[in-house]
Amino acid sequence: MRFYDREKEIKLLIDIEKESITHSMFTVMVGRRRIGKTSLLLKAFQSSPHAYLFVSRDNEAMLCKKFQEELRKQLGIDIYGAITQFRQLFEIIMKESLSRNFTIILDEFQNLYRINPSIFSDIQDIWDRYHTSSKINLVVCGSIRSMMKRIFEDKSEPLYGRPTSKITIRAFGTSVLREIMHEANPSYKPDDLLCLYALTGGVPKYVELLIDSGSTTKKKMLDFVCRADSYFLTEGRDLLVSEFQGEYGTYFSIMQLIASGMTRRTEIDGTLQKDMGMHLSYLEKNYEMISRQLPILSKPNSKTTKYEIRDNFLRFWFRFIYPYQSLVERQQMEMIRKNIEDNYNLFTGVTLERYFQEKVMETGKYTSIGRWWDRRGENEIDLVALNEFSKYGLIAEVKRNASKINLSVLKEKMEKLPNPDFSKYDFTLSSLSLEDM
Repeated sequence: MRFYDREKEIKLLIDIEKESITHSMFTVMVGRRRIGKTSLLLKAFQSSPHAYLFVSRDNEAMLCKKFQEELRKQLGIDIYGAITQFRQLFEIIMKESLSRNFTIILDEFQNLYRINPSIFSDIQDIWDRYHTSSKINLVVCGSIRSMMKRIFEDKSEPLYGRPTSKITIRAFGTSVLREIMHEANPSYKPDDLLCLYALTGGVPKYVELLIDSGSTTKKKMLDFVCRADSYFLTEGRDLLVSEFQGEYGTYFSIMQLIASGMTRRTEIDGTLQKDMGMHLSYLEKNYEMISRQLPILSKPNSKTTKYEIRDNFLRFWFRFIYPYQSLVERQQMEMIRKNIEDNYNLFTGVTLERYFQEKVMETGKYTSIGRWWDRRGENEIDLVALNEFSKYGLIAEVKRNASKINLSVLKEKMEKLPNPDFSKYDFTLSSLSLEDM
């Protein structure tokens, strides 16, 4: 699959690099695994002097030896003698940047914490001493979000306040997925596009796996995911065990419950027979795996909270793969495939709502988008989009089948919206289905 999208990110990275010609720049890039951070960085800096250094989980001396060789190959920095401490290596790099401009990319930067936590204090010390006269473009990126947050956003950490910019890499938007599908399968059907969105959420690596295998229809995609050798079967565990480290059991249980439809705190606590408040808070704020959903324009302390898994792939994995690990181990993939097929329409009904929320937001016409429901969890409106500046909005019913949408019922629901909050908006009613994707 060819390189898609990322024009804005590439322009931003090139602009930052240009700034580094006159003064040092320190950029932090974050994003989940498989989101394409490495490909993006190498694409952006392909025409300028740079060194790409991957922080593998070696001991410090071995890592320095590898970096020493890469710096020689990629930037012509000859370092004589054996360097065994990252502090020594980083000081040499900073001294070199006093006389010339270049980019250093440190990938999976958070792994330095496992190698030697004091390295971050060393980087702080050396950066503070040299950066005012340096011409370095230092870019560090990481995929374990909780660790990267701790390293750069915790006031007690040595690198707090040092970066000059932060870039968060997100999945492909709906317009890019449509472009990819059109190029890969010009005759694709709406359900094919929805399946791609449901399985990948726009994560480039997952999209690439499906497209490169020729899986461009709903049937082929689901068949590919359910193959005995499928990358998707273990990806959820591989992705999250490194993030959660030794505490993943409870977090996995919570996410499985949310994926199965238990979206309220009382349901989760009751099923697990324990107060899960702290774990839910960590999943939301530290790990950014779930989001706390409120009816749009509700007060933050509203008791009508629902939780949802933010990542489409993980939502699919916890619904259809993780609960059936015994079937995966026995390679009874036909049973998993049938269960997906039997529940596909119901599962992707919610996915379709998410798709249209994202698509509508991409238009740039609205300042906030969400759903609305009353205190009893009834009269739910699938999509409410608001422009708080121009005071206009969109209210839409979303269903796979357009014939099941009743705008008269939707109008009745709209009339139940709280007057003080919503009466100031001029709303348009709409119906959205598979055919509108």
